[in-house]
This record gives sequence, structure tokens and C-alpha cells, in this order.
Amino acid sequence: MNVYGEFFTKFMEPLFEGFLTIVKGIGEGLGQIFNIVNYITVVQDYKSDLTGIGMVILILSIIFLIAIFAIIFFLIYRAIRTFIRYRRNVKKEDQLIDEIEVLNNEVLKLKRQNAKFAELTDSEGNIEYDEEGNIKNELKAGESRFFKLSSVDKKFSDYTPEAINNNFTLEQFCDMFRNYSASKLKLYYDINLIRLFIASFASNKLIILEGISGTGKTSLAYAFGAFVDNETTVASVQPSWRDSTEIFGYFNEFTKKFNETEILEKMYEAQYTDEVYITLLDEMNISRVEYYFAEMLSILELPNKKDWVVELVPNVWPGDPVKLDEGKLKIPENMWYVGTINNDDSTFMITDKVYDRAMPIAIDDKCQPFSAPDTEAVKVSFKYFQNLFEEASKNYPVTDETLEKIAQLDRYVIDHFRLAFGNRIVKQLREFVPAFVACGGDEVAAIDYLIAHKILRKFEQLNLAYIKDEIDGLINYLEKLFGTGKTPECKAYLLRLKKTI
Repeated sequence: MNVYGEFFTKFMEPLFEGFLTIVKGIGEGLGQIFNIVNYITVVQDYKSDLTGIGMVILILSIIFLIAIFAIIFFLIYRAIRTFIRYRRNVKKEDQLIDEIEVLNNEVLKLKRQNAKFAELTDSEGNIEYDEEGNIKNELKAGESRFFKLSSVDKKFSDYTPEAINNNFTLEQFCDMFRNYSASKLKLYYDINLIRLFIASFASNKLIILEGISGTGKTSLAYAFGAFVDNETTVASVQPSWRDSTEIFGYFNEFTKKFNETEILEKMYEAQYTDEVYITLLDEMNISRVEYYFAEMLSILELPNKKDWVVELVPNVWPGDPVKLDEGKLKIPENMWYVGTINNDDSTFMITDKVYDRAMPIAIDDKCQPFSAPDTEAVKVSFKYFQNLFEEASKNYPVTDETLEKIAQLDRYVIDHFRLAFGNRIVKQLREFVPAFVACGGDEVAAIDYLIAHKILRKFEQLNLAYIKDEIDGLINYLEKLFGTGKTPECKAYLLRLKKTI
């Protein structure tokens, strides 16, 4: 260790000596500039020779020296003052940011209080009091604590279900949706994106649209609702969303009424019809998805649809909506949830738990406008739509050979990356791939997309420096399994990942 210490000292000695020389030189220079004794000594030495014009030169030299000193001190003063002012501005900015945050929280509180106040007022905005002067908080005779849901019951009390006759294939459905968006809404999408989007309905109830701003994520969900003639329910996620009450609403113990959300209203309405419903969670990662959607993720993953229920209230009151079973709401099978996400400093990262239970679709490019035949909206039967996916699974099942390749890939990933993708993804693959093929796509292309966006995405959680040397091997292994050039999505993703290391 002594030899190593001596080597390090000798090696670093020039660097340290250089710094010391710089500091020493600056100190000596300043000391020489402000060494008044030297100036006085020089004056004393030449005092006897400085007569007449020499005295004028002496006085001018002293004035010049004082002026130089004054300029130096002034510059130092300005520098210190600027630094102090900068620190004050930074401190003020921090204080303003804190104040803005406090004000935002106060605004949210005021909005909640305003909502509660509105619940206590009559149609003219006046608060009703009882005979003792207390605010009335009891329901009137025959009044339901679920105003919106009971209104849905009234709306459909004399409703005769409309006969929906569909006869399209999934491939035709994709073409119709694309042409409708272009001809009616002037929204242009690549046919492969449409196939991915429609095929995702077969495997997941939650679809995540991600990508850069302005590529049409929100408009895609909106356009689909317009195309199936059932307007998309748009819920703009807020940073304040903290639990499932943002989805379902909550019971107000004071007013004895249930604060119903628009999402809840549409969920309830969906039980009356055979139509396809879409709920859009716009900018869903502006709050943590696990905070407000965790309960839904758990419910939608249950294999038995009869278990898709959520408890809204713990008891039954007279006048409750007719389709609530002992205070429990049945989550409709004919509703899908589409979330849009932007990845920036103002949003939260989507966790692996959410991605595993959703189908992510990357939208990174805008499609160029194209000429499309005029296409009308078409009302879609959920049962017919679901049957198309079931037929696709029968007509285009994932082959045993492909499943064996997936199993081999799983073993390879475990051996080289200590990562497994589990049965959930294999189940989604069995449902998504046949639907994608039925939409007019290629089986290997569907598998390539699913591997890239559901399996390789998990690599981002690993130590990228550790797996860097394994990436080229995985690219070669994928091409060996599925064929050279057959997995461009996986290759592009892995190469992008490698560049970030």
C-alpha cells in the first residue's frame, strides 16, 4: 500500500502544485497591487528630483492610482451586489412557487367546498333550513340518493333495445373506422395503428396510448366513440386524484346523497344496452394510476365476469337505482378504458404493474392525409364485436410452434437477464395475436409488437450498464427464432435502449 500511496502522491503532485501556484500567484498579484508601502517608498526615493512638472506628474500618478483602486472596488461591490440580488431573486422565485402550490391547493379545497355548498342549495341557489334553523340534509320523500343513476333508470324505463345488425369482419371494421376518421373527422391514421388499436380490445380492457404530443392519442379514442355512434366519455385526470372515488364518486354523509361521476353514470347506462362504450382517461399519468385505478385493475383481471362488482354503498335505501345489487355496481363488460399518457417532468411513470394489465400502443408519428371514401358511423353490437374476437381465436390460433418459440424466449430472458414475463402476457398473446391477424395483420408482426412493448419494456427497470453486452445477443437470438428481419420492433427498441447506456 505504501508503494501505491507514493505513486498516487507523485502522480497527483503536479496537479495540486499547479492549483497552489495559481492561488499563490493571484494572492501575490493582489498583494502587490494594493501594497501602499511600495508606492510610498517610490515617492520617497524620487521626492528630491520631482520639482516643477515632476510634481504635476506625481499628483496625476496618485490620482490615476486612486481611480484604478476605485474602479476595482466598484467592480467588486457590483459583483457582490449582483450575487446578493440573484440569491434574493432565487429565494423569491422559490417562495412564489411555494405560494402558487399553496394557492392551487386552496383552489381545490374551495372547489370541493363549492360543490358541497351546491348540494345543499335548492334550484334557486338558496340553502334550505328546517324549523330549528339547521340545514336540511335529509332526502325528500321519493328522492333517490343517486340522482344521475336514477335519471338513467327513468330514461330507460320505457326503452326498447334497438336491433343492431352487424355483418362486417374485423378487417372490414378496421378499414371502415380508418375511412370514417379521414372522411368525416379529417383525422388520419396508419392502418397498422388501427389494427393494433382494434386488436387490443380482444385482450385488454385498459388500452394505453403513449407518445409525443400532437400525434392524435386523444383524438383516436374520441374518433372511435364517434364511429360506433356512442360518444366517448372523457375524464381529464387531475393531479389531485388520489383514490377510486375519482372514478366512482362517493357518498356524502352530510347531504345523504351520492356524488356520482360521469364515468359512473356511463357504467350504469352501459348495463341497459348492447352498445360499445369507451371511457377516455386523458393524461392518466398526471396522477399516479395506482391511486385511482388500482381497484379497477384488480376487478377487470378477475376471470369470472360475475365477480366484476364494486361496492358503492354498504346498505340499501328505498329509491336506490334498480340495477344496484345491495349497493354494488356491476362493472359493464361492454366498456373499455383508454388512457393517454405523456412522459415529461410533470407526470408520473407508469409502473410495471399497470403495463402488465394494459395494452400499450406507441403513437410516435403522424399519418399523412389521404383520400378516403365517404364512410358513415356504424352502431356496433357488443355481442357481435365479442363474437368476432372469439371467431378470430378459433380461425387464427397462435400455433404450437410459435408458443414454443415464446417459451424458448422466456427461458433465454431468464438466463441472460434474470427476468420472466409470466403467464399473463402469454394469455394476452393468445387473444391479441389472432385478433390482429383477423384485422388484416401478420402473426409475426403482432408477436414482434407484443414482445417489444410488453416484455422488452421491462428491461428499463434493470441496470442498463449490466445488460449492455447482452443486447446484441438477444437481437441475434430473436432473428434466429423468428427469422432475419421479422422482428423490426424488437430490434429498434433494443438498439434505442443500447444508445441510452
